[in-house]
Amino acid sequence: MESDITINKLSAVGTQDAQYLLSLIRTIPGFPKEGINFRDFMPVLADAKGLSILIDALAKALPVSVDDFDAVAGLESRGFLIGAPLAMRLNKGFIAIRKAGKLPPPTKSMSYSLEYGTAAIEVEDQAFKPGERILVVDDLIATGGTAAAAERLIQMNGATVAGFSFVMELTGIPTPAAISAYKRSSLLTMPA
Repeated sequence: MESDITINKLSAVGTQDAQYLLSLIRTIPGFPKEGINFRDFMPVLADAKGLSILIDALAKALPVSVDDFDAVAGLESRGFLIGAPLAMRLNKGFIAIRKAGKLPPPTKSMSYSLEYGTAAIEVEDQAFKPGERILVVDDLIATGGTAAAAERLIQMNGATVAGFSFVMELTGIPTPAAISAYKRSSLLTMPA
């Protein structure tokens, strides 16, 4: 079966490595419901070569210069899996943006709408320093609701978003204005 995944910034690691990483991403039709193609990139993390290629690609495809941000923030949960090694590679600190109720108080939180209700994300109080510039990292941008909430949470804490870095981006879905205002990169794109 021919892939409908397009290599974007992943090309920064070269054709052979890009194809190798792409070969590890599974497409599962009809999951979690009919009409949806679930993109499983967990096999990339289970493969030492694939994980190395992924982190190398993210580092090479930053939406801004490494000097333009002070820390990396990963969105729960896959953003933790790629954000922490990326931060280490770039010699930056890592900040976890968690789902509500996962951190001890005091915390700061931000609610956002989902197609089926609401959710909230939070960080430990003092996680962001005033004036700090943050690169937000996650595995996938679809509707952008979580990323937009992260942007508001970061701003609320006196820091600024330097940019967004995603592994995968779904096409055909409008990006929230809060995300469009920033530089962003995605290694791969695919239809929603």
